[in-house]
Amino acid sequence: MDNSSGVGVLDKAALVLSALESGPATLAGLVGATGLARPTAHRLAVALEHHRMVARDMQGRFILGPRLSELAAAAGEDRLLATAGPVLTHLRDVTGESAQLYRRQGDMRICVAAAERLSGLRDTVPVGSTLPMKAGSAAQVLMAWEEPERLHRGLQGARFTATALSGVRRRGWAQSIGEREPGVASVSAPVRGPSNRVVAAVSVSGPIERLTRHPGRMHAQAVVDAAARLSEALRRSG
Repeated sequence: MDNSSGVGVLDKAALVLSALESGPATLAGLVGATGLARPTAHRLAVALEHHRMVARDMQGRFILGPRLSELAAAAGEDRLLATAGPVLTHLRDVTGESAQLYRRQGDMRICVAAAERLSGLRDTVPVGSTLPMKAGSAAQVLMAWEEPERLHRGLQGARFTATALSGVRRRGWAQSIGEREPGVASVSAPVRGPSNRVVAAVSVSGPIERLTRHPGRMHAQAVVDAAARLSEALRRSG
């Protein structure tokens, strides 16, 4: 093997994964693509399946497994955070309001980056804060593009409706007025990963007195632009 690492079993496992990159393969297909002996190819594929790095399709063929998507998402999060700082700072400066970046984690959303308004009355959400998925424009954005079953579950007890989320999908952004916290308004837009899946929500938030009861009219375009910049950064490095 030209690109041997010196750890034979890992080199062979990498061969199996590389072979599956081009699509589903039978055991015979794996043997042909990797040059490995049939028992070796089978043993490695089954071991990788145990670790969810390989799975099977409906025909029983080997395919790349879900663990690889999870690892890719974690790598994407690092890239997202590396880009988020300047994008959120610019969004704050353009809107004059605090800007945040949220990611979903189970039934909660976590503020993973923020740029605070420098003075005056502001909505402060410290990095690391966990907020519910039941209220707020960021929660709407993180929920709107979910699979139907997860979306239906998430709507139970939520302060927003399926009709509202349909509007979010149509417009490409969400707004909330006093939904998460009395007196606070916000606007959010989706950040999409290389596969076009929504991976985060960018938001601006502040007092209703400044954002008015129609915060989207004031800030939707700036928030959508910031989300697009982050999405583009993820696509470039994806």
